[in-house]
Amino acid sequence: MAEPPVQRRLAAILAADVAGYSRLMGVDEEGTLARLTAHRNELVDAKIGQHRGRIVKTTGDGLLVEFASVVDAVRCAVELQRGMLGRNADVPPDSQIHYRVGITVGDIIIQDGDIFGDGVNIAARLEGLAEPGGICISSDAYRQVHGKLDVVFEDVGEQRLKNIAAPVRVYRVRLGGAPATARPALALPDKPSIAVLPFDNMSSDADQEFFATGISEDLITGLSRFHSLFVISRNSAFSFKDLSLSLKDISGRLGVRYIVEGSVRRAGNRLRITAQLIDALDDKHLWAERYDRQMEDIFDVQDEVVRAIISAIEPRLLLSERNRALRKPPESLDAWENYQRGLWHVFRYRPEERQQTLFFFGGAIALDPRFASAYAGLAYALYVFIILGASPDRAGDLDRALKAARLAVSLDEHDPFAHVALSRAHLLQANHEAATLASDRAIQLNPSYALAHFGRGHSLWHQGRPAEAIAPIDEAIRLSPHDPMMWAYMASKAIALALKGELDEAVLWSRRAQQQSNAAIFAHVGEVCALGLMEHRAEAADAVAHAKKTMPDVTVQHLNTVLPITHAASRETFLKGLKQAGLPE
Repeated sequence: MAEPPVQRRLAAILAADVAGYSRLMGVDEEGTLARLTAHRNELVDAKIGQHRGRIVKTTGDGLLVEFASVVDAVRCAVELQRGMLGRNADVPPDSQIHYRVGITVGDIIIQDGDIFGDGVNIAARLEGLAEPGGICISSDAYRQVHGKLDVVFEDVGEQRLKNIAAPVRVYRVRLGGAPATARPALALPDKPSIAVLPFDNMSSDADQEFFATGISEDLITGLSRFHSLFVISRNSAFSFKDLSLSLKDISGRLGVRYIVEGSVRRAGNRLRITAQLIDALDDKHLWAERYDRQMEDIFDVQDEVVRAIISAIEPRLLLSERNRALRKPPESLDAWENYQRGLWHVFRYRPEERQQTLFFFGGAIALDPRFASAYAGLAYALYVFIILGASPDRAGDLDRALKAARLAVSLDEHDPFAHVALSRAHLLQANHEAATLASDRAIQLNPSYALAHFGRGHSLWHQGRPAEAIAPIDEAIRLSPHDPMMWAYMASKAIALALKGELDEAVLWSRRAQQQSNAAIFAHVGEVCALGLMEHRAEAADAVAHAKKTMPDVTVQHLNTVLPITHAASRETFLKGLKQAGLPE
């Protein structure tokens, strides 16, 4: 027998539910049910009937209604919400029942009295966008009701609704000309603010929900270790689970600029995890990545992926902050923005950046004399300009750097950057044991901090322990593969390899360092040293010539001073390679 034809028709769809229903039932199950039944019998069902609506189905706290007219659907919703205001007038706030309503118009399929189609799904998502006591409608519905009702519509822009392919422009109904419930956006903190939303479980297996939740929770924990970030707590971020709110709305309610969201999908023994970082205020994607893994040990996979995501997010987020600060005139910068401008200049590793760098760190300290990271930035900057030969008073700048780093640590012992800056100051004084301990403390505070791992490896080969230096430098490279300091990580590894006797590898890593953006003179040192030790004179001469393009007055003495290797045999090897390559003494 032939299948009966599918029944379709155009309809207005209204979806409604009770805001905070689970909480209300948990507090007073019988009382809530009695009040809800009275509202349905005395107001809700009567209004639906009055406006020629058909109740398709009900749930414990909600209902789905079909109307032939969008005007009828919206008028019904408006009268229902206004009626509920009166019915709640004498009820304690914690016991009040508030409906949220979503309305759209679209083609529906009718089967056994039920209705299906995108319109039904969109109405349900619009309901989730509505405030308690409020109404949200789609642009399709708005076009048919605009100017026909005594209400004001507020355009809230295009919204991405969960499991709806295309964005939907949404309008809020402002009852009586005022918002149903006004909720002002929270003010942004004075440092980068971020929320990690619960990752979606896209697998058919509901048991995988724990894994998606675990990814999100571990990301929150990991990001919280970055002292430079303001990270929303797990409970606040997870309160938005399954709500169809735009990211801009969520950012306003949580008071954050940046949002991380993602999904987890399992198929057999394969696991796919996606994640993205979004600047919700500017509606701009900053980063997105996909991770495909085998489900051999689910907790190992979770740890690996979380670490990879954190390592990718942190430098991009701070780069975004620096770029925002660059777009503002200096006189309008606050302490945090001055600090970010200082970091932008110092990480360029150029002698000519000295004045600007110190100006912005000084500005941050002047505006906030207890800003630990600003003192750390100042100390790190002084270290950079000393090793670049751009310090007019090396001894004075070194003393100033050490004092600034120690002050940063005293102001905030839990700031890993303060310990990194202290390790650099100790390094220049050839106090390598103290430098290593400071780097270790930074790693203890934040195991995902690439700059700290790099600092540990850097100080180890200065002590004559190049074999031990390779692992922490490799860890820095793995933790932050897009780091603006990548050239330094590679350059340091190249020198360690040269001291270790792996000369061909040293040349390879040094040349990789030179290809990175912002590469300074030290990107050439490993190659020059290794070629000199191999007595490849022609290649060594070329390497020296390239190095001098970066720093025309570079000498063996300068490198011996700013890279103070205390282990006698290692220092002898280092200097021998430089001299045999033909670098001026």
